[in-house]
Amino acid sequence: MISIGIAGYATWFPRRVQTAAALSALTGIPEDVLRDKMGIVQRHIADDDETVTQMASEAARAAIQQAGISPEQIGLVISHGSEHKDHLVWNAASRIMQNVGAHNAYAFEMYALCAGAPIALHTARALMQSDERLRYVLLAAGSRENDLINYRNERSRFMFNFGSGGGALLLERGATRNQILGAAAITDGSLSETVVLTQAAVAPGEPAVVGEVAGRLDVTDSDYMAARLGEVSLPNFVRVIREAVEQSGAAMHDVRFLGITHMKKSFYLEILSAIGLTAEQSVYLDHYGHVQSVDQVLAIELGVAQGKIHDGDLIVLAGAGTGYTWSAVAVRWGAA
Repeated sequence: MISIGIAGYATWFPRRVQTAAALSALTGIPEDVLRDKMGIVQRHIADDDETVTQMASEAARAAIQQAGISPEQIGLVISHGSEHKDHLVWNAASRIMQNVGAHNAYAFEMYALCAGAPIALHTARALMQSDERLRYVLLAAGSRENDLINYRNERSRFMFNFGSGGGALLLERGATRNQILGAAAITDGSLSETVVLTQAAVAPGEPAVVGEVAGRLDVTDSDYMAARLGEVSLPNFVRVIREAVEQSGAAMHDVRFLGITHMKKSFYLEILSAIGLTAEQSVYLDHYGHVQSVDQVLAIELGVAQGKIHDGDLIVLAGAGTGYTWSAVAVRWGAA
């Protein structure tokens, strides 16, 4: 098989930062609970001009520059970010493509919510292996789904960690570094309508429409969702991580780093323990919160910066998104 690797990666975050103390005032949740249990030290909040495509484009420009290529060499742009974007019923990838100057590419969106990054990497890898014209492919994502939360709605509590930002990965065909290997995903359709936009979740006095989106994110059946996730979430995370590693021809004891979606700290540590890793073999995104499918490239960026990802390491990127899908992809970092 033709090898596909990560040639460039970058993130971009809005100017405005909201601390746990400020979020406490919005939610009524004590600051220490937000910080120590929910893992929110701070998060970035987008202003009106910091749109999903603007944030994704800023990250993409930096990833392209890091790779040292011309945007005209990119053959495909895939947006795997939020559906709460600049416009509804609209292809955000084409705007990103135009913004970065990838004038020889085609562009489309794919959407798997917070499980999107590993699935996008797997999809792009397959496309690049089957089409020799795709020497470079850009994956870009932006999210500001924190706009869609009523912070007095207790049912939405697990989404209070949402933050804003953008991320991008530039993939290269025939790469000898940072090669994308195995991937896996699983969906539990019984949870398909547990989180939806509803008018009932709009706080009194707040506008019903945000941008072009009507309503706020809400949980339709809290008891069922809590019970079902309590039953399947940990085993499903372990399953997709294990399957991605096995598809790479490796074993779990070969994994050196996990980059995973932001979540409450106790569950994050439980997942690490279940796959035989420690907190020193991962990064916890408590200064960013959960930025949908940006989390995985952010984890790479922080892992490299903090000296937790080394040349030759087998790393796994994992996520889970409402719907409910769990996903993972394995990458051999550095030289093959």
